[in-house]
Amino acid sequence: MPAMTYTLRWPDASETVAYSPSLVIQDYFAPGQAYALDDFLQKLREATGIANDRVRAKFGFACSRASDQLADIEARVARHAGAPGAQVQVVAFGPAD
Repeated sequence: MPAMTYTLRWPDASETVAYSPSLVIQDYFAPGQAYALDDFLQKLREATGIANDRVRAKFGFACSRASDQLADIEARVARHAGAPGAQVQVVAFGPAD
């Protein structure tokens, strides 16, 4: 199953590299595009759910790394939620590490 990474730029200009066990993330986000936090989180939850379903279908269990990644991103979104007009930008897609 092809996995990938994606780089995110947060409202404080910090960047993080996130992991997805499936290329489905590319169906939800575009490099260079910024998303309102709520919209970003909704799309990410859906994409991660699909990715986990694919992993479960192939291996019999969900990807714990993807679930942990989602929890980390949810926490980071919560830290920025109070900033007016806060957005997260998908900087780039890359190969899995």
